[in-house]
Amino acid sequence: MSFLNEMLPETAEAFGQMRNSIFKDGFLDLKTKELIAIASSVLMRCQFCVYVHSQRAAAMGATKEEIAEVISVAMFVAAESQIGWTNIYGENIYDKIFEKDREDKDYCCCCGD
Repeated sequence: MSFLNEMLPETAEAFGQMRNSIFKDGFLDLKTKELIAIASSVLMRCQFCVYVHSQRAAAMGATKEEIAEVISVAMFVAAESQIGWTNIYGENIYDKIFEKDREDKDYCCCCGD
């Protein structure tokens, strides 16, 4: 974050303060928070973040198996979300796609044609 330190030092400081206020023992211990950070990093597709939080979790006592399990949970949520997002407005989009008698066959949602 050196670019932030140079360009926006107040923002960089605020980001550091936020990190420090979160990543300490509280209602959740630091190991648990790092495991959550790993799962979040997987979902955000931040390879660097996965690496950093995995290293920190391991330093807090997380095993390779715990880290792998957290990653698998994130993978499941990502996969599940691809099914869940299709159930919009009380209808499953897949049901609509395969509906036999569609009145609006030629309607395109993205361009209005």
